[in-house]
Amino acid sequence: MSHRPLTLSDKTDGPRDDTSILTKPKTRTQRPPMYKVLILNDDYTPMEFVVHVLERFFGMSHAQAFDIMLAVHKKGLAVVGVFSFEVAETKVAQVMDFSRRHQHPLQCTMEKE
Repeated sequence: MSHRPLTLSDKTDGPRDDTSILTKPKTRTQRPPMYKVLILNDDYTPMEFVVHVLERFFGMSHAQAFDIMLAVHKKGLAVVGVFSFEVAETKVAQVMDFSRRHQHPLQCTMEKE
């Protein structure tokens, strides 16, 4: 008795059917939604304090922070960064807490991009 390897043409269950090849569905990972963090203008928070907040919590240089503070002052609000939900939420909480502890009404919010 001779042993030879089986080949596809040796199938005994009928004609060969190439359409039965299974393909794995492609999974697409979605990027998580991003959130804009905004600083809102008010008539009471000193401009220097806003600059300090931008430097401390958003890692801006003094020049960048000054420019953003002026934009907030002139336009009423400005986007100060775009982050994942958790990071944006943390930054808003940090700014709000820091502002309250220094008795300033500075408002910081977030919105979906």
